[in-house]
Amino acid sequence: QVQLVESGGGLVQAGGSLRLACAASGRIFVNYGAGWFRQIPGKEREFVATLSRFGDYTHYADSVKGRFTISKDNAKNMLYLQMNSLKPEDTAVYYCAATSLVASFKEQEYEVWGQGTQVTVSS
Repeated sequence: QVQLVESGGGLVQAGGSLRLACAASGRIFVNYGAGWFRQIPGKEREFVATLSRFGDYTHYADSVKGRFTISKDNAKNMLYLQMNSLKPEDTAVYYCAATSLVASFKEQEYEVWGQGTQVTVSS
């Protein structure tokens, strides 16, 4: 079973940037679609971004469009989420995930999940 481990979270001021990384224990991102989700305590996990297995298609939640960028490095088995112009409402635990579909914005279609990394944006 391939494992995913997120890193790069932390505390940042509003308007700042963070780059989240997701390390895979195998070459899962070559054959699987990838995504980032986030969850605020007491709320359901929500979609942030997805990247197709071929790397040629991306889709973002409206709330992050134009500010966040999803990318991957197949040679390093890494997935990234570049987050710019951060807002306090971006505060959440961020999860990376992999789906056997080409890409998806639906949480239930992802089979492999990381443990999450906390992002806190102060005002």
